[in-house]
Amino acid sequence: MKVSISKTVYMCVNERQRCNSEDTRRTVSEGVSEVERQRSFLADVAMAPSCGKYGCCSCPDLSQVEKSIWLQLQFFLSKADCILDCLIQGQKCVSRDTVVTAVQSFLYTCQPFFNHLEHLTRSTVSQSNPLPAESCTRLLDFSQQLCDKLEQMLLRCSSYSLLSLDEKEPQSVSQFCIGQSQLGHLRLTAFRYCVPTPYLSQVNTGLYKRMRWNVEKLNKDEEREEETDYYFLCYEDDFTAHKEADDSHGNDDLKGIWSIGRWVQVDPDPNSDDIYDWILCEVPLADYHRLLFLGEDEPSSCKATDSLMKLLLTLETD
Repeated sequence: MKVSISKTVYMCVNERQRCNSEDTRRTVSEGVSEVERQRSFLADVAMAPSCGKYGCCSCPDLSQVEKSIWLQLQFFLSKADCILDCLIQGQKCVSRDTVVTAVQSFLYTCQPFFNHLEHLTRSTVSQSNPLPAESCTRLLDFSQQLCDKLEQMLLRCSSYSLLSLDEKEPQSVSQFCIGQSQLGHLRLTAFRYCVPTPYLSQVNTGLYKRMRWNVEKLNKDEEREEETDYYFLCYEDDFTAHKEADDSHGNDDLKGIWSIGRWVQVDPDPNSDDIYDWILCEVPLADYHRLLFLGEDEPSSCKATDSLMKLLLTLETD
């Protein structure tokens, strides 16, 4: 009887181990299949052909340089539509991380295009033959078109809950780069927020940022970064905050003013050498130093950057 019981127990243990082994192999297999499916989806998004929406568009009367850039623009505009369609159609079978990866990859692909346009139209370095003013205007319009298209793509993705635009969330896509240019020894990198975003994530300041510029001061000899200032295009929902600063506005009830200002860090103290002040500070706090009022109407990203560059030139000469 003991032998029979032992044999039965042994057989049960073996059977359980065999089942567990099969379950493990099945789980691993399913995991591998899921990973492969996600990778396959990313590949499909990356290789999605242009929809042909712009195939029938006639190329405007442009110079050779402008025509080449215009054709690139049509590709990116069409690609954005195709990627959005692909993401919406596959939303039930892909994770949010996969969507974020696909979107960020496309945004990164667009950056050289933005940088090239900024270099041709705004950079003052290494331009022996600057373009005519009318050409610069058209090229900046190309940049604005792509910026608007990417913003619309992200807003649509957010409306389908495919990704988050809340910068407090670690996997959010709250902003994207729209080009880098150089103004003398200053290097500007511009970012666009998809929606007006609170200036400080944990404090209600009544300010909502729409753009950010990282302005790096470069060493003239070695072109290395010496320091970086941060400027913002902000919307203020309370005009009383700066009514006294600009007496040209006579309407006390005026609401919603756009301005450009500089990030002035308060906590941690930028002059502090204590590393623990920086380690223990979870979220930096800063004031907003208003430098230029732009009125009630929101400026385009191109016009806002033009305004900042004029402001920086003024500050440099003062």
